[in-house]
Amino acid sequence: MNIASTLRGPVQQWLRRSPLRSITAAACVCTAVYWLGIASDRYVSESRLIIQSTNLHSGAAIDLGSLISGSTGSNRDDQLLLREHLRSPDMAEKLDTTLHLREHFGSQGDWFSRMWQGAEASRENFYAYYLRRVQVEYDEFAGVLVVKSQAYEPEKAQQISQMLVQEGERFMNHMAHAIAQDQVTFLEGQVQALNSKVLASRRALLEFQDKKGMISPEAAAQVIAAIVANLQGQMADLQAQRAAMQAYLVADHPNIVLLNQRIDALEKQIAQEQAKLAAPGGKTLNRTAEAFAQLELQSKFDLDMYKTALTALEQGRLEATRTLKKVSVLQQPNLPQDAKEPRRLYTTSIWLVTIMLLAGLAHLLLAIVRDHRD
Repeated sequence: MNIASTLRGPVQQWLRRSPLRSITAAACVCTAVYWLGIASDRYVSESRLIIQSTNLHSGAAIDLGSLISGSTGSNRDDQLLLREHLRSPDMAEKLDTTLHLREHFGSQGDWFSRMWQGAEASRENFYAYYLRRVQVEYDEFAGVLVVKSQAYEPEKAQQISQMLVQEGERFMNHMAHAIAQDQVTFLEGQVQALNSKVLASRRALLEFQDKKGMISPEAAAQVIAAIVANLQGQMADLQAQRAAMQAYLVADHPNIVLLNQRIDALEKQIAQEQAKLAAPGGKTLNRTAEAFAQLELQSKFDLDMYKTALTALEQGRLEATRTLKKVSVLQQPNLPQDAKEPRRLYTTSIWLVTIMLLAGLAHLLLAIVRDHRD
């Protein structure tokens, strides 16, 4: 008591010299009392996740960020996407619906650390508080996702981490299945459309054949061309015979007249057959063959496209099964035994240093003002 009484006098005199010293001392004492004695314990449950792909045939893409950080993980983008999902307002609301986080954070803890609004907290206020109690960070070096959940009860902290892990796995699997299903659905739609197109082109080809009464106009044209060539050969033979007879017979000899009649008949027949093949502005076989060739080409093209679409559909189905994402839990959410938060000595030291710096800055400003007044 004598020592305390001895020290109390000089300390009181030192504090009375400047109100700033009194305020600084009071702030330091309050900070130390709060962080060392009043601040509520918070338990931290930690888990570690990694996302793996079932696609074993595709090579890993080169990531400049991974090269710089030294990370060898090939699913960095997926893990960052999962991180944003776990930190999203929707996830906070889902956790609150299942685990009643508003009630937990609003009814427990000291006056400064608890959520003041409690169960009546707005979506924005609850989400801001949620981000202070749930940490989801990506470890660039190890290539894993670290999930840390804080609560005023160890069981509640573990439940939050467990639900985050479960929802993260469900989200990644759902997203992967949805993307794969969208790809397969699109390919199936393309196959159906091309199948209808193939049937329509084949139907048009059959209708054209029925209308023209022939299977292949090109084959018919070849037959007519062969007939014309044969007739032209016969006419050439008759013309040679006539030329030979005209050397020793008169022009009106019956044999020469008969040859002339046969040659005229062949010429008419050749003209008729050639008219079937081609004629200006007529419905001839060459135009029929051209129209048939276009229909046949379109039908073959549609069939090739249909075959390509079928191949792409099968490949898409295989890719859909090989590129699914799987969330692997490297560390299951633990049940904490000791409260890791708040870090009392560390936090108290930080606050005391901050108060001293602010007090020094305020003292410097007051000294500058006094100098200017003088």
